[in-house]
Amino acid sequence: MLFPEYRPRRARKSGPMRRMVRETRLSPNDFILPLFAVSGKGVREPIASLPGHFHLSADNAVKLAVEAKNAGIPAVLLFGVPDKKDPLGTSAYDKNGVVQKAAAAIKEKLGEDLLVITDVCLCQYTDHGHCGILDKGQVDNDSTLDLLGRTAVSHAGAGADIVAPSDMMDGRVAEIREALDEEGHQDVAIMAYSAKYCSAFYGPFRAAAHSAPRFGDRRTYQMDPANAREAVREMSMDAEEGADILMVKPALSYLDVISRARDEFDLPIAAYSVSGEYAMVKAAEQMGWMDGERAMLEILLSIKRAGADMIITYAALELANKLE
Repeated sequence: MLFPEYRPRRARKSGPMRRMVRETRLSPNDFILPLFAVSGKGVREPIASLPGHFHLSADNAVKLAVEAKNAGIPAVLLFGVPDKKDPLGTSAYDKNGVVQKAAAAIKEKLGEDLLVITDVCLCQYTDHGHCGILDKGQVDNDSTLDLLGRTAVSHAGAGADIVAPSDMMDGRVAEIREALDEEGHQDVAIMAYSAKYCSAFYGPFRAAAHSAPRFGDRRTYQMDPANAREAVREMSMDAEEGADILMVKPALSYLDVISRARDEFDLPIAAYSVSGEYAMVKAAEQMGWMDGERAMLEILLSIKRAGADMIITYAALELANKLE
């Protein structure tokens, strides 16, 4: 037997020793901070379902983006919460939309010092809450593609560095890539929500973004939680269509899919530690049942260990200055 010649505890006996032999490391460079953009000026309204987060007008989104940049976080991800909704989600691709204004304001202030990623979807903007155009009560995949392309182009025109389609329509990456290139936005990257599962962990986000579907659910276009091989097919399609970054969402319940993505593809892999993961920890912390900071760090470390190159997390700002 190896013992007593080999004693693994030797490598754990002190903080400096543990840091020196650590296999996986988290840093602020791994984080992407989500922000929720709304209309108006001076708006900073707390989001009940996401403690520590706010609905932000463009001026206050800029202030939080500056905080993120100063904390070493390289990117923010903008979601829009519009004042008006309609069947076609027209405010999603309005050049004066809430995301477009916030993106332009952040880029004007920070330029190349911070990346602006924009979520490309219609669910927050449609009055029915689904991610595409409806035809006889069903989401029409192909008719939705043009609107997604128009939305991505409007975001790029406002200064977005990366557009992130989260709708899960088939073929949308190719449509968006073509639309961007035709409008001279060849340098704008696509972070595809490639393996986005139909998950119960999105609840706090849907409350924050006012994006819950008015009827039915999203099982016909988001992935079945039981499937992993299908995720590889989805990611393969997005890679072939021109995605620059592939994403797995949610992260914590799909670490196996993240690991498989890392093994299968040489593109950067993003993982979204979603609102439910964050809210569960915050709720348990408020009840005194766990150390919330340690729990979040452990969750994010597990996501990085599984193979993610970048992590979208609501804990980005509060943890950025606390990493060893």
